Amino acid sequence: MSTETKTSRRQLRLEENGNAESGSESDEVVIAISPAFGESQTSTIVDIPLADVLRETMAGIEEEGLNSRLVRFIDTADLGNLGNRGAKLSGSGISVGIQSKGTALIHQADLLPLSNLELFPQAPLLDREKFRAIGKNAAKYAKGENPSPVTVENDPMARPKYQALAAVLHIKESKSIDETREPVELEAHFE
Repeated sequence: MSTETKTSRRQLRLEENGNAESGSESDEVVIAISPAFGESQTSTIVDIPLADVLRETMAGIEEEGLNSRLVRFIDTADLGNLGNRGAKLSGSGISVGIQSKGTALIHQADLLPLSNLELFPQAPLLDREKFRAIGKNAAKYAKGENPSPVTVENDPMARPKYQALAAVLHIKESKSIDETREPVELEAHFE
C-alpha cells in the first residue's frame, strides 16, 4: 500500500472588467498589481503562489471590515507608481501595491510616488502571514487609524542570495509592459 501525497496550489484566474475608474467608496482599498502578476508569473521570488498572496491581502482588508478592489497597471512595473496610482483610484485614497516577485508597499493618494506609508522591499522575507498583515494595515489606514507598521525581519544576505533571480523576474515583468494600455479593473477567481 502506498500513500500518495498530493500538494495542491490554489489557482488564480483574473478576469478583466474594463478600464479602472476612480472609486467613490471610502470603504475600499485598491490592490494595485503589476503587468505580469498572475499572467506570465504565478509565484513570488520564494515560490509563494500569487493566488495566495492576493487572497491573504484581500482577507486582511476584509477582516478590518473594508472591501478590496483589484486593479492591474499594464504600463508600468515600478512599485512606487503602482501604489501611488492605485491609491489615487481608491475611494479611501489607500492602496496596496504588489509586484509579481512579491515586493509590496502601502501607499496613500496624497503622497509622492517614492514616498509611502509602509515599504516591504525584501520580497524573500514576505510570507502569507505578512501579506495578510499588509492588507489589515492598509485597511486601518483607510479607516483613519494609525497602525503599528508590519514587522518584517531584516536579512542582509537576502539581497545577494536573490539578486540574480530578482533581475530575471524584473526582466520578465518588464516584457509584459504595454505603455499604451490604461489600468484595468479585475475580478479574481480562486480555483
